[in-house]
Amino acid sequence: MVLPEQWLPRSVTSLRSYSIRQFTHDLASGITVGLVALPLAMAFGIASGVTPQAGLYTAVVAGFLISALGGSRVQIGGPTGAFVVIVAGIVARFGFEGLSLVTLMAGGLLVIMGISGLGSAVKFIPRPVIIGFTNGIALLIASTQIKDFLGLRTGTVPSGFLPRMKLLIENIETVEWHTVAIAAATLAIILLWPRVNKRIPGSILAVLSCTMAATLLHFHVETIGTKFGGIPQGFPPFALPHLRAEHIEPLLPSAFTVALLGAIESLLSAVVADSMAGDRHNSNVELVAQGIANIASPLFGGIPATGAIARTATNIRSGAQTPVSGIVHALTLLGILLAAAPLARFIPLATLAAVLFVVAWNMGEWREIGGVLRLAKADIAVWAVTFTLTVVADLTVAVGVGMALAALLYILRVAETTTVAPVTQEYLEDGKAHILQDKEIPPNVAILRIHGPFLFGTTQKLEEATESLGAFPTIVILRLRNMTALDATGVHALEVFAERLRKTGRTLLLCGARDQPAELLAKADFIDEVGRQNILPNVQVALDRAREIGASFSGVGPEIAHDMLNMKI
Repeated sequence: MVLPEQWLPRSVTSLRSYSIRQFTHDLASGITVGLVALPLAMAFGIASGVTPQAGLYTAVVAGFLISALGGSRVQIGGPTGAFVVIVAGIVARFGFEGLSLVTLMAGGLLVIMGISGLGSAVKFIPRPVIIGFTNGIALLIASTQIKDFLGLRTGTVPSGFLPRMKLLIENIETVEWHTVAIAAATLAIILLWPRVNKRIPGSILAVLSCTMAATLLHFHVETIGTKFGGIPQGFPPFALPHLRAEHIEPLLPSAFTVALLGAIESLLSAVVADSMAGDRHNSNVELVAQGIANIASPLFGGIPATGAIARTATNIRSGAQTPVSGIVHALTLLGILLAAAPLARFIPLATLAAVLFVVAWNMGEWREIGGVLRLAKADIAVWAVTFTLTVVADLTVAVGVGMALAALLYILRVAETTTVAPVTQEYLEDGKAHILQDKEIPPNVAILRIHGPFLFGTTQKLEEATESLGAFPTIVILRLRNMTALDATGVHALEVFAERLRKTGRTLLLCGARDQPAELLAKADFIDEVGRQNILPNVQVALDRAREIGASFSGVGPEIAHDMLNMKI
């Protein structure tokens, strides 16, 4: 059976014209990202309430399958912070066997989502919801690492955020200063080392140096060996999970949550990879690969896996060309398991806690909060409710309530766009400046129009329309006369579009925004980024502005012209 072209993994299509030069780049980037993934995989396993080797097995098995079968050219898969909280909760309630069943069911759901074409449905999750539960997950991950970072002696730590924080505060006097010193040193190396050398991963250097320091100085700190007995050497063991049919129904909500989070995280990572690598992933093929990886992972003692944004970005920055890099990353971790697993017993848990603190900070999208707080009160409410419920309840409730609020908000905004008014002479005169039929468009200008609500679920149409950005002239006018409504996801899409134009030396002009979109844009940073002088009332004034720009910078390259324009020369 021959698969249609649209269902072929990127590994197959990439190998059609594969070269030695590409393999050299893939080999170097794969080894680099494999070393970066080593401490992360162990840390995610421990934070999820399982063993460190479970995280490593996931990175090897799922990482290999996601790269080999996925729809992204440079995506790296494995255990991620998004799953830590929910996996820990499942393990606490149902044990590792329950987690294995959840992962298998989630994998099946992801395959169904991909085959049925639901890969594009993730776009219907609005940005305030995504930011809210990303902030919440990051805070929860950080809170789970405080005990190991400080070396507190607390006994069993509750799974709930508020009881956990209460227990940690009550036992703060048990802090172990040797542990704090190792954790702080790890944190300092991870944060400061990139200023010295960006080619050698700071996390690997930090784990190696701090492990050696703790061992040589005979610090009494908890290690992987003292808590877990070390990591078994050899291939990930194959074993069929002991499944019970009566467990399916109570675990089904958790399986849906894992599948939804896996889909969101993997496709967000793939979108980030596209923007960094100048590529375009296949969402449905990617979801099928994620599903197969999550079906295989528990068969080899692993946990849920998805696309990892930080490791994918590292892969791209290291020069990855094709999915072969991701396969090399998985084989690198397998080689470490086969050759150096016994050495992992010396690694202090405090170093892995410091690694996860950095992960929590990087994944939290904290800078996005300021942008959300400048939006409409309804968007702020959606973010705040999602964030609060993620922290104090769980992700299933948080995403469900956040989506319900966002759906109601969507209906409200669409309803607000319906107007009934008489056509007057003043209306006709005012409309003449907006029509295009009698306008002369200069050759260095392209006009795009957005027609209808530009809300979550529709914003990808702007990206699709401007996929071949190199074919556009130096000035792009975005006509908003018929854009009836805008939300936070729409604002973000416009910001991304403006950034894409800026990077290619092109200038963006906006014109004709109606009341609601204009008010929302004014609250965001978007207007300052584009330049207030480039926000125009109608297309006639926008064309005049374009001619002014063209006359001022004739004979100057687009990059220089854009820089001069931003400096208001």
